[in-house]
Amino acid sequence: MATAMSENPTPAPVDLLAKFDPIIQTREALLAAGVEDPFNLVMDKVLSPTRAICNGRDTILLGTYNYMGMTFDPDVIAAGKAAMEDFGAGTTGSRVLNGTFRDHRDVEAALREFYAMDHAMVFSTGYQANLGVISTLAGKGDYIILDIDSHASIWDGCKMGDAEVVPFKHNDVDALEKRLKRVPEGAGKLVVLEGVYSMLGDVAPLKDMVAIAKRHGAMVLVDEAHSMGFIGAHGRGVAEEQGVIDEVDFIIGTFSKSVGTVGGFCVSNHPKFEVLRLVCRPYVFTAALPPSVMASSAASIRKLMHGGNKRAHLWENSRRLHQGLRDLGFQLGTETPQSAIIAVIMPDLEKGAMMWEALLKEGLYVNLARPPATPAGMTLLRCSLCAEHSAEEVTTILGMFARAGKAIGII
Repeated sequence: MATAMSENPTPAPVDLLAKFDPIIQTREALLAAGVEDPFNLVMDKVLSPTRAICNGRDTILLGTYNYMGMTFDPDVIAAGKAAMEDFGAGTTGSRVLNGTFRDHRDVEAALREFYAMDHAMVFSTGYQANLGVISTLAGKGDYIILDIDSHASIWDGCKMGDAEVVPFKHNDVDALEKRLKRVPEGAGKLVVLEGVYSMLGDVAPLKDMVAIAKRHGAMVLVDEAHSMGFIGAHGRGVAEEQGVIDEVDFIIGTFSKSVGTVGGFCVSNHPKFEVLRLVCRPYVFTAALPPSVMASSAASIRKLMHGGNKRAHLWENSRRLHQGLRDLGFQLGTETPQSAIIAVIMPDLEKGAMMWEALLKEGLYVNLARPPATPAGMTLLRCSLCAEHSAEEVTTILGMFARAGKAIGII
């Protein structure tokens, strides 16, 4: 017996993290070159929606998604403090058990009012909203037709629901129609689109795409995470701006952008919508958000209903920064400013990391984005403007880009 055992030694376990070795090597190579870690920035103190102490430096924030600058709004903070005093720090339960508090109902009422829709459902994050709604709507035997540049949460929702996934070329109306024509007759169909795509900041042609989807008998879900609060006459997003909001079956959004807090949501006019509370696993099996977060979110959403002046100023900032960067010679993700996101294309990851660090040393924080998160294998610096950025700050930012770009050799 002893001999037999010695001839068959226990095999060494397969390292399940070995598949990430290329990523580890890339990161180690960047850090070995002396570049600060662009994916481990620490905010030591946040001073305002547009400034913070980052890695020990006083820094202008241009990469926070705080589009409408609501994080320090006094009414938003006061509502959160009052709810913390009244209900404590957390819920310790799911929404379908003990996790529905007064302010969960109130924020859903605020969302219904904001969107002028019949139903609203809040999730713990925007990621969970996509994961939950998509996986619940479309299951085995159904078809999801989606833009190939869709957010990771959309792809993960497709995988969790086990529907047939049919991607089409980014923002290509004809490609969408060709895919829809190939779906078997009588199959359940869900077209998933985004209002603003978060990497390049480009806007979807929703008017044409929604019309095509409806013509082929598909339901439509639009993720308005990066347009809610800012785009559209009432800040309801690209679907509102393009006049198709009443044709969209489900709108997904997040509180972690324009609302300035954390959480996700879905709004809809579908008469059977409320059943999702019983069958949507990422809603049923997740602890509800703290009442303080919900109270802050409700206060923020109600103020965004009257945010016309802020929206106008944010558009001015976007146009000014976009034109200024083009004039300096930078390659941008869009020919014209389409949203509050402006993507500055970098030659490669090494140059992108060097440019990111040079800007940080100038006193400016932006996002360094790289594959696989970015389309077409590109590296880019993603700038997300805020309604609280002053015209003078935008001018300062352009000066920082000019100095850093010349120092790194990009312009």
